[in-house]
Amino acid sequence: MDINEIIERVHHIPEASADKLASCLSEMSLPKGFRVLEAGKVETDIYFIRRGLARAFIPVDGEEITFWLGKEGDAIFSLKSYTDNLPGYETIELMEDSDLYRLKRDALQQLFKEDIGIANWGRRFAEREFLQTEQRLIPFLCTTASERYARLLEESPDMLQRLPLEHLASWLGITPVSLSRIRAKMKDDEGQGQ
Repeated sequence: MDINEIIERVHHIPEASADKLASCLSEMSLPKGFRVLEAGKVETDIYFIRRGLARAFIPVDGEEITFWLGKEGDAIFSLKSYTDNLPGYETIELMEDSDLYRLKRDALQQLFKEDIGIANWGRRFAEREFLQTEQRLIPFLCTTASERYARLLEESPDMLQRLPLEHLASWLGITPVSLSRIRAKMKDDEGQGQ
Protein backbone atom coordinates (compact mmCIF):
# COMPACT_ATOMS: atom_id res chain seq x y z
CA MET A 1 0.00 0.00 0.00
CA ASP A 2 1.65 3.25 -1.05
CA ILE A 3 1.67 6.38 1.09
CA ASN A 4 -0.98 8.18 -0.95
CA GLU A 5 -3.39 5.28 -0.39
CA ILE A 6 -2.62 5.35 3.34
CA ILE A 7 -3.16 9.12 3.56
CA GLU A 8 -6.45 8.85 1.64
CA ARG A 9 -7.58 5.90 3.77
CA VAL A 10 -7.38 8.10 6.87
CA HIS A 11 -9.03 11.19 5.39
CA HIS A 12 -9.20 12.92 2.02
CA ILE A 13 -7.13 16.10 1.86
CA PRO A 14 -6.23 18.38 -1.05
CA GLU A 15 -3.52 17.01 -3.32
CA ALA A 16 -1.06 19.77 -2.35
CA SER A 17 -1.53 18.92 1.35
CA ALA A 18 -1.14 15.20 0.66
CA ASP A 19 2.07 15.87 -1.28
CA LYS A 20 3.41 18.02 1.57
CA LEU A 21 2.60 15.29 4.11
CA ALA A 22 4.08 12.54 1.92
CA SER A 23 7.30 14.54 1.46
CA CYS A 24 7.90 14.39 5.24
CA LEU A 25 7.88 10.59 5.33
CA SER A 26 10.90 8.38 4.88
CA GLU A 27 10.66 4.77 3.75
CA MET A 28 12.52 1.96 5.49
CA SER A 29 12.79 -1.79 5.05
CA LEU A 30 13.17 -3.80 8.25
CA PRO A 31 13.52 -7.53 8.93
CA LYS A 32 11.12 -9.89 10.64
CA GLY A 33 11.66 -9.73 14.40
CA PHE A 34 12.75 -6.08 14.41
CA ARG A 35 11.29 -4.15 17.32
CA VAL A 36 9.99 -0.86 15.99
CA LEU A 37 9.03 0.35 19.47
CA GLU A 38 10.37 -0.85 22.82
CA ALA A 39 8.48 -0.79 26.11
CA GLY A 40 9.99 1.64 28.59
CA LYS A 41 11.39 3.97 25.90
CA VAL A 42 10.10 7.28 24.59
CA GLU A 43 9.20 6.61 20.94
CA THR A 44 7.49 9.65 19.39
CA ASP A 45 7.53 8.81 15.67
CA ILE A 46 4.60 7.34 13.75
CA TYR A 47 5.12 4.51 11.27
CA PHE A 48 2.72 3.34 8.59
CA ILE A 49 2.95 -0.21 7.28
CA ARG A 50 3.44 -0.23 3.53
CA ARG A 51 4.01 -3.98 3.44
CA GLY A 52 4.19 -6.40 6.35
CA LEU A 53 2.70 -7.40 9.67
CA ALA A 54 3.33 -6.24 13.22
CA ARG A 55 2.12 -7.05 16.70
CA ALA A 56 2.09 -5.06 19.93
CA PHE A 57 2.58 -6.88 23.20
CA ILE A 58 3.20 -6.37 26.88
CA PRO A 59 4.82 -8.80 29.31
CA VAL A 60 2.47 -10.28 31.93
CA ASP A 61 3.71 -12.92 34.38
CA GLY A 62 6.53 -13.95 32.06
CA GLU A 63 4.23 -14.23 29.02
CA GLU A 64 3.94 -11.90 26.07
CA ILE A 65 0.33 -10.78 25.71
CA THR A 66 -0.45 -9.64 22.18
CA PHE A 67 -3.10 -6.91 22.20
CA TRP A 68 -2.79 -5.38 18.73
CA LEU A 69 -2.10 -6.62 15.22
CA GLY A 70 -1.34 -4.34 12.31
CA LYS A 71 -0.92 -4.94 8.61
CA GLU A 72 -0.73 -2.96 5.40
CA GLY A 73 -2.09 0.56 5.87
CA ASP A 74 -2.08 0.46 9.68
CA ALA A 75 -0.14 2.85 11.92
CA ILE A 76 2.48 1.91 14.49
CA PHE A 77 2.99 4.37 17.34
CA SER A 78 3.00 4.74 21.09
CA LEU A 79 0.20 7.10 22.05
CA LYS A 80 1.73 7.67 25.49
CA SER A 81 5.08 8.68 23.98
CA TYR A 82 3.57 10.71 21.17
CA THR A 83 1.20 12.75 23.32
CA ASP A 84 3.01 13.00 26.68
CA ASN A 85 6.66 12.34 25.74
CA LEU A 86 6.71 9.50 28.29
CA PRO A 87 7.99 5.93 27.94
CA GLY A 88 5.49 3.63 26.27
CA TYR A 89 4.23 0.42 27.82
CA GLU A 90 4.18 -1.65 24.61
CA THR A 91 6.71 -3.33 22.39
CA ILE A 92 5.87 -3.51 18.70
CA GLU A 93 7.61 -6.25 16.75
CA LEU A 94 7.54 -6.99 13.03
CA MET A 95 6.19 -10.45 12.25
CA GLU A 96 7.36 -10.36 8.62
CA ASP A 97 10.03 -8.54 6.65
CA SER A 98 8.33 -5.18 6.31
CA ASP A 99 8.44 -1.83 4.55
CA LEU A 100 7.40 1.12 6.69
CA TYR A 101 6.92 4.84 6.23
CA ARG A 102 8.30 6.89 9.12
CA LEU A 103 6.85 10.26 10.12
CA LYS A 104 8.66 12.25 12.77
CA ARG A 105 6.44 13.90 15.36
CA ASP A 106 8.17 17.29 15.10
CA ALA A 107 7.65 17.39 11.33
CA LEU A 108 4.00 16.45 11.71
CA GLN A 109 3.44 19.07 14.43
CA GLN A 110 4.92 21.72 12.13
CA LEU A 111 2.65 20.60 9.27
CA PHE A 112 -0.37 20.89 11.60
CA LYS A 113 0.54 24.57 12.15
CA GLU A 114 1.09 25.30 8.47
CA ASP A 115 -1.74 23.45 6.73
CA ILE A 116 -5.36 23.20 7.90
CA GLY A 117 -5.92 20.22 5.58
CA ILE A 118 -3.14 18.28 7.31
CA ALA A 119 -4.39 19.41 10.74
CA ASN A 120 -7.82 18.03 9.86
CA TRP A 121 -6.18 14.85 8.57
CA GLY A 122 -4.39 14.52 11.94
CA ARG A 123 -7.66 14.98 13.84
CA ARG A 124 -9.31 12.33 11.69
CA PHE A 125 -6.32 10.02 12.18
CA ALA A 126 -6.67 10.33 15.97
CA GLU A 127 -10.43 9.72 15.79
CA ARG A 128 -9.92 6.67 13.58
CA GLU A 129 -7.32 5.17 15.92
CA PHE A 130 -9.62 5.72 18.90
CA LEU A 131 -12.52 4.08 17.06
CA GLN A 132 -10.38 1.06 16.15
CA THR A 133 -9.40 0.67 19.80
CA GLU A 134 -13.06 0.81 20.82
CA GLN A 135 -14.03 -1.70 18.11
CA ARG A 136 -11.40 -4.08 19.46
CA LEU A 137 -12.14 -3.59 23.17
CA ILE A 138 -15.94 -3.85 23.23
CA PRO A 139 -16.20 -7.17 21.35
CA PHE A 140 -13.36 -8.51 23.49
CA LEU A 141 -15.43 -7.83 26.59
CA CYS A 142 -18.78 -8.96 25.17
CA THR A 143 -18.10 -11.96 22.94
CA THR A 144 -16.77 -15.47 23.35
CA ALA A 145 -13.41 -16.59 22.03
CA SER A 146 -15.21 -18.60 19.34
CA GLU A 147 -17.10 -15.50 18.22
CA ARG A 148 -13.86 -13.46 18.15
CA TYR A 149 -12.20 -16.18 16.08
CA ALA A 150 -15.13 -16.30 13.64
CA ARG A 151 -14.93 -12.52 13.27
CA LEU A 152 -11.21 -12.78 12.56
CA LEU A 153 -11.91 -15.39 9.87
CA GLU A 154 -14.46 -13.06 8.31
CA GLU A 155 -12.45 -9.83 8.48
CA SER A 156 -8.80 -10.94 8.17
CA PRO A 157 -8.48 -14.59 7.15
CA ASP A 158 -4.93 -13.92 5.91
CA MET A 159 -3.80 -13.59 9.55
CA LEU A 160 -4.04 -17.37 9.94
CA GLN A 161 -1.22 -17.85 7.43
CA ARG A 162 0.79 -14.80 8.42
CA LEU A 163 0.91 -15.08 12.22
CA PRO A 164 2.10 -17.88 14.51
CA LEU A 165 -0.82 -19.49 16.35
CA GLU A 166 0.54 -18.61 19.82
CA HIS A 167 0.37 -14.88 18.97
CA LEU A 168 -3.03 -15.26 17.36
CA ALA A 169 -4.31 -17.09 20.46
CA SER A 170 -2.90 -14.37 22.72
CA TRP A 171 -4.60 -11.67 20.62
CA LEU A 172 -7.89 -13.60 20.95
CA GLY A 173 -7.36 -13.77 24.73
CA ILE A 174 -7.02 -17.55 24.91
CA THR A 175 -4.35 -20.24 25.07
CA PRO A 176 -3.04 -22.01 21.96
CA VAL A 177 -4.74 -25.21 23.17
CA SER A 178 -8.10 -23.43 23.37
CA LEU A 179 -7.57 -22.01 19.88
CA SER A 180 -6.88 -25.52 18.56
CA ARG A 181 -10.13 -26.72 20.12
CA ILE A 182 -12.11 -23.85 18.60
CA ARG A 183 -10.60 -24.50 15.17
CA ALA A 184 -11.32 -28.24 15.41
CA LYS A 185 -14.91 -27.62 16.49
CA MET A 186 -15.48 -25.18 13.62
CA LYS A 187 -14.12 -27.73 11.14
CA ASP A 188 -16.39 -30.41 12.63
CA ASP A 189 -19.38 -28.05 12.43
CA GLU A 190 -18.56 -27.26 8.79
CA GLY A 191 -18.30 -30.97 7.98
CA GLN A 192 -21.67 -31.69 9.56
CA GLY A 193 -23.31 -28.79 7.77
CA GLN A 194 -22.55 -30.18 4.32
